[in-house]
Amino acid sequence: MKPAPFDYVVAASPREAVQYLADVEDASAKIIAGGQSLMPLLALRLARPSLLVDINRIPGLETIERISETTIRIGTLVRHRMLCAQTNSPLLHEAARWIGHSAIRTRGTIGGSLAHADPAAELPIVAVAAGMVIEVMGPSTQRTVDAQDFFIGTLENSLADDEMIVSVISPLPERWGFAEYARRHGDFGLVTVAAAEVQGEVKIAVGGVGSKPVRMLESEGLVNDSVTLSGQLIDQAARAAAASVEPNGDFHGSARYRIGLVEELVRRSLRQLGSGQADSEVDWS
Repeated sequence: MKPAPFDYVVAASPREAVQYLADVEDASAKIIAGGQSLMPLLALRLARPSLLVDINRIPGLETIERISETTIRIGTLVRHRMLCAQTNSPLLHEAARWIGHSAIRTRGTIGGSLAHADPAAELPIVAVAAGMVIEVMGPSTQRTVDAQDFFIGTLENSLADDEMIVSVISPLPERWGFAEYARRHGDFGLVTVAAAEVQGEVKIAVGGVGSKPVRMLESEGLVNDSVTLSGQLIDQAARAAAASVEPNGDFHGSARYRIGLVEELVRRSLRQLGSGQADSEVDWS
C-alpha cells in the first residue's frame, strides 16, 4: 500500500519543529527522523498524519556529550549505530547491537525508538532500568520526564501532540547486565531484560511481558538488600521476577514460555551484572 496524502516540511530548529506541530488544527502532525517505525505505519495507512515534520537537518541533535563523570546527554537524532560505536555506556552499546539489522541501526534514532514506545524494544527497557530522563520541548515550555513515567502503554507515551523529544540524559551504570531472547537476531525480543546499578541501587526492567517495560520491584529489593550477589540470591531474584509477571501468550510463545524466559533472562542479566563480563564471555553451565 501507499501512504495517504500528507504535507511535508523541514524544520530548522526544535522550536520551529514544535511550532509546526502546534499549528496543525487536527493535531495529526508527526515528527519524522529515521522513519523506521513511522514509515511502515504510513504505508499500511495505520497512521494518517496531515503533516510530516522532518527534523533531520536540525544541528546539534546528533551528538553524545559527557556532561559529568557519571552522566551523558544523547541527542534525539543519535542513530542506533552511534550507540553501538560509543564507549561511554557499555549497556547502551550492548542493547543497541540487538536492534534490528544494519540498515535499521543506520537510520533509526534513540528519540524515535523511545517515542514509538514499543514494549518489546530494547531502548525503552534500558531507559527504565538505567533511570534515564527524557528532555521534552513544546512551543512554549521545556520539561523533563523520568523514563519510568514516559511510557504509558503499548505505543503510547506521555508526549503532548505539540511536543518532541530533544535529548535523553543517561546515567552511566556502575554495573549492568542485558539479556534478550528472539527467534532470530534482529527480531523484537520475546523477552528482554536490562539490569543497571546507578548510585549503588540496582533496577531491573523487563520487556515483552506487558504494555510497557516492567520493573521487577521484588527482585530489585532482594538484590539491593544484600551485600553480595551470590548465585543463590540471583536464583531467588529470578524466581521472584517470574512469579510477578502475567504475560499474554501469542503465536511466538505461550504465557508459560515467556514466564520461563523471564526467570532465565533475569538470572543471566544479574550474573552479568555481578561478573562484569559480556554475555558471550559468561559460562552459563
